[in-house]
Amino acid sequence: MSYFVVAVIQLDQVTKTYQLGDEQFHALDNVSLSVDDGEFVAITGPSGSGKSTLANVISGLDRATSGRVVVNGKDLSSLSDREISLFRNKTIGFIFQSFNLKSDSTALENVMLPLIFSKMGPRERKARASECLAQVGLSDRANHRPSQLSGGQRQRVAIARALATEPTVLVADEPTGNLDSERGREILRLLHELNENGITLLIITHDDSIASRAGRVIEVRDGQVRTLDRHS
Repeated sequence: MSYFVVAVIQLDQVTKTYQLGDEQFHALDNVSLSVDDGEFVAITGPSGSGKSTLANVISGLDRATSGRVVVNGKDLSSLSDREISLFRNKTIGFIFQSFNLKSDSTALENVMLPLIFSKMGPRERKARASECLAQVGLSDRANHRPSQLSGGQRQRVAIARALATEPTVLVADEPTGNLDSERGREILRLLHELNENGITLLIITHDDSIASRAGRVIEVRDGQVRTLDRHS
């Protein structure tokens, strides 16, 4: 019996260029790579290397200057801004280092936000958000605002929000960067469990202990990428 591994993310000769005064800066320079369905990939590199740009291009938060970015069979360069927003909402969950929660909304309301663009009714949205909070162990904090939550709890709310639309891919940008060691380990265990349950996971990190848990490590340096041998 033959098994075929499907690439859920495919980048072909992708360049992302920024204009800085009279000069052009290539944050990504002719990058090609693929990520298979269900992989756990760590993206590492020094500050300013282009790793966050790579994550933003993959997740549709930013557009490539040239090249093709295909996610879940969709060429993102062929989509309008509205189409790419809808596609991202359904397909890609993004977790920010700074949580990006609405301060005047409860945990439950924050998790419900991405569901506003779905066809769910209010009752269904509330039920789905409650389910996601339960998944990250925060059912008892549903009616708390971010200021009433610890850093680890806020990051769990951010993860629940990213999971609300049942995405194929989860992209986490330094998800433990603002947490102490113990809370960071809790968040990493949660992300690892999500990956073991089938979600494709990309973590942008400078932490070697996080990268060591990934199935593959991609280093970004000067806009170029290479796969590292974690055992060297």
